[in-house]
Amino acid sequence: MLRPSTQRYSVTRPLYSEDTFEDEHAKVYRKHKRLLDHFIQYFTCTSERAKNTAVSLLPIIGWMKIYSIKDWLLNDIVSGVSTGLVAVLQGLAYSLLASISPWYGLYAAFFPVIMYFFLGTSRHISVGAFPVLSLMVGAVVTRLVPDEGLPANITAFEGLTKDEQRILVSASLTFLVGLFQLGMGLLQVGFIVMYLSDTLISGFTTAAAVHILVSQLKFVLGLTVPGFSGPLSIIYTLKSLFTQITSTNIHDLVTSIVVMVMVLGVKEINDRFKSKLPVPIPIEVIMTVIACGVSYAFNFSENHGVDVVGKIPNTFESPIAPSLQVFQMTAVEAFPIAIVGFSVAFAVAKVYSVKHDYLIDGNQELIAFGASNIFGGAFKSLAASTALSRSAVQESTGGKTQIAGLLSALIVLVVILGIGFLLEPLPKSVLGAVVIVNLKGMLMQVVTVPYLWKKDRPDCIVWVGTCLAAIFLGLDLGLAVGLGLELLTVVFRTQRFALALFSVFLNLRQIYEPEGVKIFRIPSPIFFANIDFFRDKLKDAVGFNPLRILRKRNKAVKKIKKMIKKGELTLTSEFQINATCSMPIEESEDESNMEDLDKPTDYSDLPIQVNWSADLPANIRVPPVNIHSLILDFSGVSFLDISALKGLKAALKEFIRVSVDVYIVGCDPYIIEKLRNCKFFDDEIKTSIFFLTIHDAMLFIHESHPPKTVSEEKFSVGLICFIFCRT
Repeated sequence: MLRPSTQRYSVTRPLYSEDTFEDEHAKVYRKHKRLLDHFIQYFTCTSERAKNTAVSLLPIIGWMKIYSIKDWLLNDIVSGVSTGLVAVLQGLAYSLLASISPWYGLYAAFFPVIMYFFLGTSRHISVGAFPVLSLMVGAVVTRLVPDEGLPANITAFEGLTKDEQRILVSASLTFLVGLFQLGMGLLQVGFIVMYLSDTLISGFTTAAAVHILVSQLKFVLGLTVPGFSGPLSIIYTLKSLFTQITSTNIHDLVTSIVVMVMVLGVKEINDRFKSKLPVPIPIEVIMTVIACGVSYAFNFSENHGVDVVGKIPNTFESPIAPSLQVFQMTAVEAFPIAIVGFSVAFAVAKVYSVKHDYLIDGNQELIAFGASNIFGGAFKSLAASTALSRSAVQESTGGKTQIAGLLSALIVLVVILGIGFLLEPLPKSVLGAVVIVNLKGMLMQVVTVPYLWKKDRPDCIVWVGTCLAAIFLGLDLGLAVGLGLELLTVVFRTQRFALALFSVFLNLRQIYEPEGVKIFRIPSPIFFANIDFFRDKLKDAVGFNPLRILRKRNKAVKKIKKMIKKGELTLTSEFQINATCSMPIEESEDESNMEDLDKPTDYSDLPIQVNWSADLPANIRVPPVNIHSLILDFSGVSFLDISALKGLKAALKEFIRVSVDVYIVGCDPYIIEKLRNCKFFDDEIKTSIFFLTIHDAMLFIHESHPPKTVSEEKFSVGLICFIFCRT
């Protein structure tokens, strides 16, 4: 528990102007590179740089070198089979959203996966059809090839059936999406995803879920509803549904309700008992098999007028050349599809990379998805991203690398070439029911609106505005409206806080760094676009990654406890332990309980206090932490948003859990009040870490951690100022 300092101090110094200050203190000049220097460096080729470029463009080289066949292969096989079964079902279901024949959704679970296996940096996401992307593709398909009326005037349509015309549009659009993504990746503009905040993505995906729900009602009810596109298309679809509601096919409706109830119930069981189940129960696959059997036995298609999947070719169709006319007519829609597909996939990949402690590269992910969609589009595949539920299956069933993804593609291959005919009697109402059930997570995001309204109204306006615009104007225009609202809120907040009064602060030019203390200054607001940049620069400043050190310490403590329990360690004194085993014991690299390793270190049941600065037994090595205190200067921080608040809290806890005291100084009272309202403080992060000035914090640190020798001359507050650019 921190106690307030009882010391008082007074400051006496000469009155400085800029000239007199520079006369008395040497000014440090830093050489800045010219544009020509950057140009020369960029085009200079060395053997080391060529090697790094090859590894960067082919990430498979990196993770294959560390692949453990003994520890990982079985997990990847189980994960690949489980994910492949789900990918087959979702491929069939999501193709309905794109208004094309069901089997083309299977191509999206095969061709893009092959390319991503070599080029992708994420080891855990499942590449394939994504409902939001499929819906956006479907809007373009129905615009150019409507259900009723003549198709668009495109030369390549001559001599093609309506289904073939739609496939040409879908494949060409997917190819163009891939070109956009590949181009952005080669131009190194992966940072663009930072401008899509969590709030905007949440509102957009909720609106997309509403569109998907409405689009699947025609399959659930067994009605024939023409496809609509453009603003207010959802209103026209609902109007058409309600005018035909008396023609509902009871067999489709009952089948859909039974499937939805069963799938929802078993999914709840999976969530509640996920720690006890070795793998989640594949209820969608089970219900699909049952529905196929029932439909075949009672001949639903002919006897009851149920619309079924129908003929599935047992071979791959020939590649197709994209149409340049389709490119011209769909370029406006292709760009937001490319952005949404990448941003969703990158967000999911980032979650799993943090959980399993490896790095992903946004620019390389753009290249990987661009190449995947170009390759898939040439073979009539749907636009590929990643489905959250499918990626969760791949990760939760023990998948370690993209070998699991490759095996899932092989399962899809077996279905396409071998047993696809078994799915021909599957009612489309079952696929619609499966799609609707998987929308639960996206639809439930609406519960965040009251929280945002109470805690951060500008974020709430972005969420509601994006959601409503995407629902009524269409997903492409809705995304544009959301981006506009987000930029307006950033401008509003920056303008609002730019009028605040500034306190006088002395920026020291001659710096004496106190031993064991790092002072980090943030001269800008912290929000969704720069929170990751802030955390990266903070780690660079202190010289270590606290999360990795915490995990190392937790592994070491577990190992020491296990060795003491087995008698392999003996206690020789109050502060020392000796290993009795002759061979050094290596640390476990098992990633199965990574979440436990992120918790505070549990020192219970240890007879001693572990000194992390000393040598540990049995060759257990933990990187040292060379500081005891970290000061964050918030005098230049004018606001925090919800995304930054979460990131800041996670960063502070990482340092606190490795015994680094964190102090925040110069914080605006408005920000402190917002932190209180948003439940920022808890048992680990307390309000006592805030100080008025850096000098206050330094006096407290000096009292808590007295130096070995005190020199009054050099007890000046040192400031490590990292320029934190305004993004």
